[in-house]
Amino acid sequence: MSDYDVIVVGSGAAGGMSAYTLTCAGVKVLMLEAGRDYDPVSETPMFELDKDAPLRATATPDKPFGYYDATVDGGWQVPGEPYSSADGVDFMWWRSRMLGGRTNHWGRISLRMGEYDFKPYSRDGLGFDWPMSYADLQPYYDKTEALIGVYGSNEGLENTPNSSPGVLLKPPAPRADELLTQKHCRDLGIPVIPAHLAILSEKQNYRRWPRELHPNNPLGQRVTRQIMQARAACFFATPCGRGCSIGANFQSPTVLIPPALATGNLTIQTDAMVYEVTTNQQGQATGVRYIDKNTGVHHAVEARAVVLAASACESARIMLNSTSAQHPDGIGNDSGLVGKYVMDTVGAGVTMQIPMMENMPPHNADGASGMHLYMPWWKYQEQARGELDFARGYHIEFGGGRRSPTMGFFSQPELLNGGNYGHQLKADFRRYYGSFIGMSGRGEMIPNEHSYCSIDSEQKDQWGIPTLKFHWQWSEHELNQARHMHQTFAEIAASMGGTVLGSIAERGEDAIKKPGEIIHEVGGARMGDDPKTSVLNQFCQSWQVPNLFVTDGAAFISNADKNPTLSIMAVAWRSCDYLVEQMRARSI
Repeated sequence: MSDYDVIVVGSGAAGGMSAYTLTCAGVKVLMLEAGRDYDPVSETPMFELDKDAPLRATATPDKPFGYYDATVDGGWQVPGEPYSSADGVDFMWWRSRMLGGRTNHWGRISLRMGEYDFKPYSRDGLGFDWPMSYADLQPYYDKTEALIGVYGSNEGLENTPNSSPGVLLKPPAPRADELLTQKHCRDLGIPVIPAHLAILSEKQNYRRWPRELHPNNPLGQRVTRQIMQARAACFFATPCGRGCSIGANFQSPTVLIPPALATGNLTIQTDAMVYEVTTNQQGQATGVRYIDKNTGVHHAVEARAVVLAASACESARIMLNSTSAQHPDGIGNDSGLVGKYVMDTVGAGVTMQIPMMENMPPHNADGASGMHLYMPWWKYQEQARGELDFARGYHIEFGGGRRSPTMGFFSQPELLNGGNYGHQLKADFRRYYGSFIGMSGRGEMIPNEHSYCSIDSEQKDQWGIPTLKFHWQWSEHELNQARHMHQTFAEIAASMGGTVLGSIAERGEDAIKKPGEIIHEVGGARMGDDPKTSVLNQFCQSWQVPNLFVTDGAAFISNADKNPTLSIMAVAWRSCDYLVEQMRARSI
């Protein structure tokens, strides 16, 4: 007999939430993480100064998000773990090889998908509908926001769902650059509202939420209460991308894994590179095989059920490499859709200089990172009337102000001052510092058959595991959407009397970011109502292998204009509740 009920592969948003949900329900879980152990408390350089770091902590090929980025192992390229792209494709695949995965890296932007987002095909005939509705996931959005701590507000806007009363924490006050942008966008008809970020703007209500999250479950209540009491409120002084030693921001090793461990039901094995789901003669999952990256030794472990939560493309890779007589094309791949219909967020951005913000005195900008305001998509009606040349929408993330300057923060002063040197150049730096605002559009990609990942028949990683090859094609919808983003940025800049640094793209091809660059890839093992046209059912359960679940972004049918992490966690919680029910009924 196995010592474990469930094996969870991965420790990030989906893996952490899966382990938390299962262990609170009394399930014995083995978590396998491909990266090393990581402690956000002792390893977080949140109080270090940029000036004391090499190259003033600026980005390098090894640290593309800066010297102090919390991703201690990983990035666009992981040594010994290559991937490839088809001819003409430059896919960028970010991996975070550490306990907690990409939850140590993300921007904490936590936006709910709306009713439109779950039924996109029914609205415009493009893509696919989800096998669930917003109403099905709404209770899990509430629970996830309450557990991890999300600040924001309820504005009642179209397709921007409200949270239930008391769920959201108080949003922080807007900063000067945000207030200025909000004022001018109001005249343009663009809503600017409090952002929703997984950061504690105040202490959590540890008396209320454990009872409501885990009714009639003393174990779940106890461990949840303990972690809520341990976390401190943010003092908005250090960048979240460094991690957080006080537990104010959401990271899986801070919020999900500690209470799971406290149940006594979780065992964690780090540096465990999973490469195969094992099966019996009936084709059901029996466990997984992994390589101990420190010793190179192969191990096989067994359990009643397997949960893949290694990130969308990594989970697809494991499934495609799990071949057998019963699953010749990969486990759960009878439909031939594993690895297919991969999506990323449509991204485009500019930086603008605002003269009204010049010569600002040194001041406390109330936060070194993290948005306090953002712009949700506002052109649903125009789109419905056919006035736009693209389907779906985008939101805008923006920010500026005076923050700790990094190397090269104003690398082309001649764009504004015509070229100076000496004392005048220093005066120009003082004049312009703090007068820049960056704007980034984040939009929905419509899934297409040309965007997918497959096993590269000619390449293996250092562990001997076949690697992924990425194929990609943007449609006219995404390209036109990216061009529209640039046009909107130019309109906002003009309204503020500012100047866009660089150029406004006339073509979408020149505006859009590379596929994968936004680090929001989802799809590859999509849910559905029909085993012929999907890999999983609405509970992320394999149609062909009922004791195999995929709870990460691979299960997504579409990629709304909302950052996917919050939805990944809500879907994982719902799926694991179902898994527990199935195990108690002895159906698994």
